[in-house]
Order: sequence, then C-alpha cells, then structure tokens
Amino acid sequence: MPIKVLPREVISKIAAGEVIERPASVVKELIENSLDAGATQIWIEAQGGGLKFIKVADNGSGIPAADVEIAFQRYATSKVSKLDDLGKISTLGFRGEALPSIATVAQVEMLTKAEHDDTGTLILVENGHTSRKEKQSRPRGTSVTVRYLFRDFPARLKFLKSTTTENGHIADVVSHYAMAFPEVKFHFVLEGRQVLSTSGNGDLRDAVAAIYGLYLARQMIEIRESDEPLLVFGMISPPSIARSSRSYLDFFVNRRWIRSNILARAVEEAYHSWLLPGKYPIAILNLNLPAQEIDVNVHPAKTEIQFRNNQLVFTAIRKSVHKGLEAIISAPKIKPADIQFNPPSTLLPASQSGISNTAVFRVIGQLSSTYIMAEGTDGLILIDQHAAHERVLFEKILEQNAQQKIEVQGLLEPVYIELDPKRDEILKIHSQTLEQFGIKLEPFGTRCYLLRAVPALMKETNLAEAVYNLLDSLSGETELKQLKDRIAISVACHSAVKAGEPLSMEEMRELIAQLEQTIQPQTCPHGRPTMLHLSSRQLEREFGRLR
Repeated sequence: MPIKVLPREVISKIAAGEVIERPASVVKELIENSLDAGATQIWIEAQGGGLKFIKVADNGSGIPAADVEIAFQRYATSKVSKLDDLGKISTLGFRGEALPSIATVAQVEMLTKAEHDDTGTLILVENGHTSRKEKQSRPRGTSVTVRYLFRDFPARLKFLKSTTTENGHIADVVSHYAMAFPEVKFHFVLEGRQVLSTSGNGDLRDAVAAIYGLYLARQMIEIRESDEPLLVFGMISPPSIARSSRSYLDFFVNRRWIRSNILARAVEEAYHSWLLPGKYPIAILNLNLPAQEIDVNVHPAKTEIQFRNNQLVFTAIRKSVHKGLEAIISAPKIKPADIQFNPPSTLLPASQSGISNTAVFRVIGQLSSTYIMAEGTDGLILIDQHAAHERVLFEKILEQNAQQKIEVQGLLEPVYIELDPKRDEILKIHSQTLEQFGIKLEPFGTRCYLLRAVPALMKETNLAEAVYNLLDSLSGETELKQLKDRIAISVACHSAVKAGEPLSMEEMRELIAQLEQTIQPQTCPHGRPTMLHLSSRQLEREFGRLR
C-alpha cells in the first residue's frame, strides 16, 4: 500500500488514545494542570465512573482570556518554549496534549480567570471544536467539566470496566496526588458523596491518615536522607504492617507520580529478611534530583521515566529505606527456644474434621518451630506447618461455603476499620460475597466500618490488617469462583498456624491427619509445596551407604 500522511482528525484521535486511556487519565491530567498552576485547593468530582461527568476545579493562576482557545490546540503549552527546556522539565504537564486530547473524546467546558483579567472566560469545546465562548464571573482559578467521555467511541467503551472499578481508578489517582502534595487541600466527591478531604497543612502523616486511616498513619516510619545530588524523603510501614501486593508502593520523582520497577526492587531489597515471601510494605517515597538527571518524556501519560544513573537511584532508595528500618527495629528477635508453649487454637480438632488420628506418617519432631519432621513409608518427610494448615483450612472454608454452613464468630467488641477510597470501592462491590463467608462490616461513617463478625476459623489477632489484605486480594476480580477462592485463601492464610509457632506432638499428628484428607495435599492454596520428601535411597546415597 502507498505511504500517505494521516488526516489531522485521525492524528488527533491517535494522540488522544495515547494520553486518555480511561476516565482516571482525565482526572490525572487535570489535577496535574491545577498543580502546575500553583493551586492550593483542588476540588474533584466524578459520576458514572467518570464517563458521565468529571469536574476538576482549582484556585490556581488561571488562563488569560486571550489564551483560552489556544489551550485546546495540540502542542500548545506555557511550560516549554525552547529545545533546551526538554532536558530540564520541572512541571508535571508539559506536552500540550491534555486538553486537546480530552476535547477529542468528550465534551469539555472550561471556566477560567487569570489574576489580572476583569472577569472569567467560559469556553465549550465539542469534537475538538469551540461551540461557545463567553464572559462569566468566577474567582481566580480554573474549573474544567468533562461530560460524555468516549460517547462516540464505542470501541474504547468496550474495554472499560464497571462503574465501581473505574471509580476505584479515579480514587487511586486522587489519593496519590494528595500524598504527593500534602500542602494542597484536596476535596473529592464521588457519585455525590465526599470520599476524601485533606487538610493541606503540608504534613504527609495527616494526608496518609485521610487516605489510609489514623491507625496506619501513626505507625508509619518517616525517612529523610540526603546524598547529593539526591534527596529521598517520605514514609514506610514497619514490618508488622504488610500487604499482599506491590500496589501500595508509591513513588514520586520531583513530585511526579510514576511507576518504576527499579524503585520497587530497591524497596523490596531493603525489606529483605524482614517480610515473609509474597508480602510487601507500604511506601510513600519522594525522590528529588536535578531535572537533567531524568527523562520524563518517554511515555505519553508521563507515568514512566528514565534515570540517567539507575544504580545511583537504586542505591539511594535502598539505603534510605534500610536506614529507616534499622532505626526503628532495634529489639533483639525472640528465639523459638525462648517461647513458652501455648497450643494454637486454630487447628481443627479431630471431632470437627470428621477423621480419627490415624496418620500414615510417624511424627518425629519439629524443626525451627516451622517444619514438621515425619517418617514415611520410604524416608523422611518435611512438612511446612503453615502451608499444610493453609491447605486444610482453604478446603474446609470452601466446603462450608458451598453448603452454606460457614461457622461465624460474632465479635464481643467490634473492630473499627478505616478504608482508603480504593479499598472502600472494593468493599462496596463485594460486601455481599464477604458476608457469605462470615465477614460482616457495618458502615460507621465515611469510609469507616465496624467489623462485627468473622469466620469462626479466623483467629487473627490483628483483624483490621487481615481485612486490609483481604480487600487488596480482591482488587480487579470479577469472576465469582476466583473471587471465592481468593477470599478462602486470605481467610485460610490469616487463620493458619504460623511459621515459628511451637506445636505439640499431638497437634502435629492431627495436622498431618487432616492434610491427608484434603483433595490436593501436595500444595498450599498459593501453589507452594506443603512437603518435601527425602527417600531412603537418597539418604543412603548421601551417607555413602550405597555401593
């Protein structure tokens, strides 16, 4: 086929697709424009998952009346004027594509007033063209209202998720920028209800409290390390607070929210040996460095950047996080031998399991209070007590759910739980399914709940953390069977006997007997092996007994 230049209309739609992936992309671009305009207060409102209505208003510098129409032209920007500027970008938005891209896929109304203008200017842009422009009063600042997003783009609508899922993405964006700019007041209204309001007093801990709750905010560890030309500052969670995914690792480079595998690996390495496999910390980390040390122009949505010196950045993050942990965690670890035996009550008694204590394996003892040593018909068996108990409880929970016979334990004292906007949306989607598993959360204010009941098997001492991890595990899941599996996995994990927990001989025998009755005794619900087998022949070979 012959090569030809694409029509301008097609080019603009391609550009819009690069910048505006979903409603949350619109919110992100508009918030960045407000921040670049020096706003100290930003109001965000969304309806219908952002497809019906999005509004972002601020008290920033505003746009002069003469420049309002120009702002909707591609590559029109006040942030870059010459080629050299691209090597030292210091603003969040700079490509001049946000407003024209949004106007290509939605109806956009903007009301703005610059400080020296007598009155504000209202402009309505549809299908990339101005349909109305008039004078209208307002204080200094800008408000942008976006309606009917992707209405004329059914192919794009097809790839979007449910209203609640899209709302969750929007809440995620707002939450991140509220943490990146604690000195800015953020007011966020979703589907007509206020879900977030920050003080804007500049205290990161207060911003974290508004998003994640006061309980977590009080325990976060502050870090601040300067190693020219880098400055690392922010907050990290103590090892006692962990999550089941990396989604709570938040990075800001020169105040820009980014995704970075390099920074994530640096944090995970700093926590090495402090967290169990599959567990991740909460981190809100800012990295300040000279603008010429980074390239922010590698992704249309500006969510990925390149560092001039990856190793320097990696080392700085790892060192800062590790130093913060060492300053807090100074108490010596308790050795298993120092622990007074307290039989765990999470093991199912034989009467509940419906089997007698007739294991094929002969229990020999316990290694490191973590592995059960047993003699089998052919050699030595090492059983991971936590993984084994997870398998037993996982199948037990699913069986009870299938028979609608989940044993529920009401709490004498309800547990107060605060949820961030993202988790709050997840709970609203799946609250009925959670109740089917015996987890009952009662609304108690904006994004606040009282945990009234849990499955009887669940003996987790920190029930709030268990609920947080459970909700994290449900993020993005829509298929019912997978949803139930994830709930059962999470409940089983938080209810199973832990590594490092001493067991009596009778408890070890009972656990092995219960494991033998499961459908899939070889692995835990996460897929890890529950046992290792050293055959008699292997032992003879290692000890040189084979000739």
